Amino acid sequence: MRSLLRSSLGNVVAFFVLQPASHRKLVTQAIAPPLYLRKMMHYQTEERGHPNSPNYRIYFKTSEGKFISPFHDIPLYAETKQDNDVPPKKMKKSELLFNMIVEVPRWSNAKMEIATKEPLNPIKQDLKKGKLRYVANIFPHKGYIWNYGALPQTWEDPNHTDKDTKCCGDNDPIDVCDIGTLVCLPGQVIQVKVLGILAMIDEGETDWKIIAINSEDPDAQSLNSIEDVRKSRPGHLEATVDWFKKYKVPDGKPENQFAFNGQFKDKDFAVEVIKSTHEHWKALVQKLTNGGEIKCKNISVCESPFKCSADEARDVVQSAHAFGNALPVSPEVDKWHFL
Repeated sequence: MRSLLRSSLGNVVAFFVLQPASHRKLVTQAIAPPLYLRKMMHYQTEERGHPNSPNYRIYFKTSEGKFISPFHDIPLYAETKQDNDVPPKKMKKSELLFNMIVEVPRWSNAKMEIATKEPLNPIKQDLKKGKLRYVANIFPHKGYIWNYGALPQTWEDPNHTDKDTKCCGDNDPIDVCDIGTLVCLPGQVIQVKVLGILAMIDEGETDWKIIAINSEDPDAQSLNSIEDVRKSRPGHLEATVDWFKKYKVPDGKPENQFAFNGQFKDKDFAVEVIKSTHEHWKALVQKLTNGGEIKCKNISVCESPFKCSADEARDVVQSAHAFGNALPVSPEVDKWHFL
């Protein structure tokens, strides 16, 4: 069993290898100081199963060792109460930060995602027809071109028709593209500043893509809107649309479509979409709507009938496969596709 400690505060990411006490080591990786100083929770991840296999899972737990659901227990907003339980001062709108759960690091191919239909919603690699999914390298791109993940405590309700896209939600947490320069790790929880949003239509479903930047990124202070991205990073937004349009074509599927003629909407529009998906999540976790096969087990949502004890959560993780050696990855994953 191996445990990885991710610091949401951003100063240090620490990696623990669970060995006998006499051999236990702690390695720290220093990264840039946070641009927004705020009290954050620290999250750890625990790997189970064999990497690059269908049984591989990344579970989440608090710094106190309590296992949690990243989907339901990690707060959407990065602000937390102060030590005396006094709510933090209201921040300027431009400084509003959200927690992002990184599922896929930039330049990697494995389609890792929050397992919404498993208890405690660990990160796993998606399967298609029983085989592990990897996104194709469509020239000139290598794998994912941003850190890719999701905002916790959001849900794109498949029973709700969006008034703008005229399509229902895709039954997942809302997706995020972190366009920062720092390459993250699967399961890392970072704080991001929202810049805009893209409305992808995937097989008739609304699949919003939030464009954001890691608050610790060197460019975070200078990027405050989608127009800032357009001006300072020529071609980045166009490459993002192109990537989402074509990434399923090598699998024999048609190009994805977009609402608003593929144009990005601004930050204010994006925040309203996030708030809407947060309300849909509240209804889901309170059992006020039909969530189908989605698992809502959590340890912290007081009004949720799915709330469980820390012991029950631990039992879920202990029932998973023991951590083992990584399996080899097919060289086909590195193949170029020219479209």
